[in-house]
This record gives sequence, structure tokens and C-alpha cells, in this order.
Amino acid sequence: MRISLFIIAATLSLIITNLKAQETNWSHFRGNHLNGISDSENVPTKWNDSLNILWKAPIKGKGWSSPVVWGDQVWLTTATTDGKQMFGICINLKTGKEIFNIRLFASDSTYSKHDFNSYATPTPCIEKDFVYLHFGASGTVCLRTKDGTVAWKRTDLKCEHVQGPAASPIIYKNMLILHLEGTDVQYIIALDKTTGKTIWKTNRPKELYDKLNPIGRKAYITPIVITVKGRDLLISNGSAACIAYDVQTGREVWRFVQGEDSTISMPVTENGIVYFYTGFVTPKEGEQYSELVAVDPSGSGDITSTALVKWRFKEPVLQLLTPLIKDGLIYTINTRNQLNCIDATTGKVVYTRRMTARYNSSPVCAGRNVCFTSVAGETTVLKEGTKLDIIARNKIEGEVYATPAITGNKILIRTAADLYCIGSK
Repeated sequence: MRISLFIIAATLSLIITNLKAQETNWSHFRGNHLNGISDSENVPTKWNDSLNILWKAPIKGKGWSSPVVWGDQVWLTTATTDGKQMFGICINLKTGKEIFNIRLFASDSTYSKHDFNSYATPTPCIEKDFVYLHFGASGTVCLRTKDGTVAWKRTDLKCEHVQGPAASPIIYKNMLILHLEGTDVQYIIALDKTTGKTIWKTNRPKELYDKLNPIGRKAYITPIVITVKGRDLLISNGSAACIAYDVQTGREVWRFVQGEDSTISMPVTENGIVYFYTGFVTPKEGEQYSELVAVDPSGSGDITSTALVKWRFKEPVLQLLTPLIKDGLIYTINTRNQLNCIDATTGKVVYTRRMTARYNSSPVCAGRNVCFTSVAGETTVLKEGTKLDIIARNKIEGEVYATPAITGNKILIRTAADLYCIGSK
């Protein structure tokens, strides 16, 4: 009896610990499940530079990477404006005080980037005891979070970014998965997260990419992993095609072909369907466009013209932010600042609203509220649902390109100069 009670108590303790971790950690770009959704219920909906600001930490250099959180540690990256020095920064979640500021990579030369990009745009990913920081072709490193020491480092993974790196790494079981897609080479690589050694490497299909102009071959995609018929698939969107790979081996399972230039926005998924923005298309007549596409991921081979494609929604080119999908509704803002709420089953617009600012930061959701943060630092808070209900507009000082992180009942927003921790005092 005592042994049984002990086992039950231990099991309950483990469940509670896991739930707490789920609520307080934010381990990747767009959270623990790469979907932008937090289980937290009491995140503030109203703030400004003096209201509900728990602390504000200055961040030197320039970087658009989003913060990630494990326990009391907040990690992000930054770089000097010339890109010759790159750093990993750790902030104490409770106090806003700097714990580590570690120079990770240094070089006498660097590569070009877009004016809107930075040399520290990929978001780190983190788990118990280790954080993984990626700077595209400049290097990838695993640090021990206890003392900031290097567990392993790779500087041999190269591509010609032209406009700078942006694809964030993800952790999958024993792997760290990276995308390096430039004008010269385009590949996905899975590293052993413990040693940094290569497990598999897969190039994008040559027959698709040889048709594109070199500038059109680049991409900035962070992938997702979904389970389809008992097999885990890596859903990876590129400029010419969205491709599903067997995540264990890197072998292609299916492809949807469309596009002749960059993709940026992540794929998203709900209820067994995958949604993604294509690279842009140039028609014989009319202006360029891309499409938000819904597909059933259970197929194989080329699914472009099959019934597995559920719907297509035409949008302007170069979709920057990743949509948020929840309870059958897709919330997104396109590059013409048009807010759309889309029915995920039909692809029909539920409501739309013209916004006045630019949005590069992806939306996040907590407590049935969806938050869109503009480049100008204004966060519009929407109530979930089929009717447009704006419950707050909150402004902080500084430009925002990074996606917020939610930890417990706090929201972390990185501006060009500072990291804000927002919560009820």
C-alpha cells in the first residue's frame, strides 16, 4: 500500500513538474511547440513604458533573434553592427540582470545582409542544461547553461546568405536541425545535439533549384515536425517547394512545388493539416503573388496537383511573419499590413482589417488573446474568435523585429536596444 501511494505521489509530482515546465519555459522560436501558443492564462493585456514593466534590460549590439527561456534564464543573441563579432547573452528572468555575455564567434571579414536583417537573427533553442545558438554560416555552438562553457562548436557549415541568416534551429529528440539555404547551396542538416557531429544532410532538389535565378534560391525557414501515420515528418518550406522529409533520415516523402524566390514564414499545423506560404510566383500578366496553402500531409511524391491540396489563398509576396492557428482560425498580417482571420477548413476570410504599421514579428497567444507586435513597438491584442475584437493597443519605445516569448504570466519583448519583461506587479 505504501509503495503504491509512493508511486502515485511520484507520478503526480512528475506531471505537475512537466506542466509547470510547459507553462514557464519557452524553448524555441514561437515556443515549446513552435506554434506561438502559451498555456498561461494571466498574461497582461495592457502595458506601456511605465505600466506593467517588471524590468528593462539593455542589449548591446544588433540582433533580431527572439528570447528563449528555461527556468530563470533568458537567452538571446546579438552581434556588432559590422557582423564581425557575435555574442550569446543570458539574462536573469527574475531581475533582468545579465548573467552571461559570451563572445562566440569573431572574424576579420563578413558577408552582406539586407538592411532589414541582422547578423544575429536566428533564435536560439534551449533545453535542460544546454542552449544552442546559431548564426547561419558564421557558426553554431552549444553552451552549458550552468556556466556558459562551450560543449561543442561548428564553423564549417557554409552557404552564401547574401541578405543574412534568419532560419532558427530546432531540437528533435537527439538532433539539432539546421537550415542553410543561400544562393550557392541549399541544405538541411541534422546534428547530434550532444557532440555536434552530422547525423544526416539533405540537399534541396537540384532539378527544382537549377531553374531558379541564384538570388531566388535562398530561404529563411524554421521547420516543424509533425506525426503522420505513426511517422514523424519534418515539414520544411523552401523557395521552390515545401517538402516533407523523414526526420530520422532526411529522405524526402512528399513535395508541393511552387515558387521562384524566398520563403520566410514557418509552416503551421492543426488537426492534421499543414499550412504554409509558397515562394512568390510571377504570372504572365498581373503582379507577383504568393499563396497560403493547406495540404493533407499523408501523401507521397509530388502532391502539387492532387486532392491533398485543400485550398489556396492568394497573398502578396514575401510573407514575413508566421501565422498563428488556433481552434480552426488562422490569424495573420500580410506584407501590405492587412490583418486576416481565415477559416482553416475552407480558406475563406472570416474578417479583415487594414493595419497602419508594418509587422515582422510573429503573433503569439495566451489566455485566449492573440498579440501582434509591429515594427513600431505597438502590440495589438485581439480576442480569439470569429469577430474582430481589439481589446488593447500597447506601445513601448523602440523597433521590434523579434517575436515575443511568454513565460509564466510574463511576456518578453525585444526591441532594437532593450529586452522588456512585462507582467502584473
